[in-house]
Amino acid sequence: MKAEVKKIGQHRRELTVHIDGDVVKQKFDQVYKRINKEAKIPGFRPGNVPRDILEKHYSSVAQQEIIKELLPEVYNQALDEVSLEPVGLPEISQVNLSKDSLSFKANFEIKPKIDLKNYKGLRVEYKSIQVTTEEVDRAVDKLKQTHTPEGFVAGEGSTQLLDDDYARGLAYPDIKTLREVLERQIYLEKARAQQVNIENSIIEQLLKQINIQIPLGLINRQLENLVRQTELDLALRGMGKEEIEKQTPELRKNLEPQAKRQVLIFLVLEEVARRENITRDEKMTQRVIEFLLREADWKGGSDR
Repeated sequence: MKAEVKKIGQHRRELTVHIDGDVVKQKFDQVYKRINKEAKIPGFRPGNVPRDILEKHYSSVAQQEIIKELLPEVYNQALDEVSLEPVGLPEISQVNLSKDSLSFKANFEIKPKIDLKNYKGLRVEYKSIQVTTEEVDRAVDKLKQTHTPEGFVAGEGSTQLLDDDYARGLAYPDIKTLREVLERQIYLEKARAQQVNIENSIIEQLLKQINIQIPLGLINRQLENLVRQTELDLALRGMGKEEIEKQTPELRKNLEPQAKRQVLIFLVLEEVARRENITRDEKMTQRVIEFLLREADWKGGSDR
């Protein structure tokens, strides 16, 4: 195999590939053998058609099948040989196939080099989470304003008895238990918010180290995903198809910065995964974030 790479842009490459010999000949044999089993040619039974007759009647079909099967295999082998990792599918051109050779050109974008210097020991600031009595009081009051149990009537009596009666209407034995449940909910909300802030802080520290131009192919694919999701959300809210189509150009413009940021974050986290041998699958982002948090320099209160 001969594989030559030509740089035609910051992230775009043209790969010229040529292969000949037994690999191509064997693929021809395999394809014609399959064709022979189903060939319908007067005077011959399927499976017993001479090769020269098959070539006369099915050469075009055979060539299409060979290109469809062999070209991807050769393309991936060539990528390994030149150590390139494309972004998306290539543009294939100048395909030439003969009985013993195959050549073509592949034009594609490659992932940019992520020059990440520091990703261990990133600073993380956290605070011990506390829930005040006043916060629980406000939660109880808000609950009373939005949810009144069926059959509950606020009449005369002590506050404690009325509150216990209200709690029982919500399937809690007394107001103390209800307050404990609300306190726990508030604590969990604060913990989730702090977790999000910490993860965002980690990501921001990583992004500050990176100054690259992102391949347009990656941005456009992510942008289309965001646009489709937003259009679906609008449709679910009852917006008509024509109105959605009118808003699409503006949506695309407004969502482009978000798409760029999401792609950059993915590329940076993927680079950490590569360096740390973290599996790059649908759970990669979560695993990398967990790794970065374990390796971080924690500063703050006594609880995480």
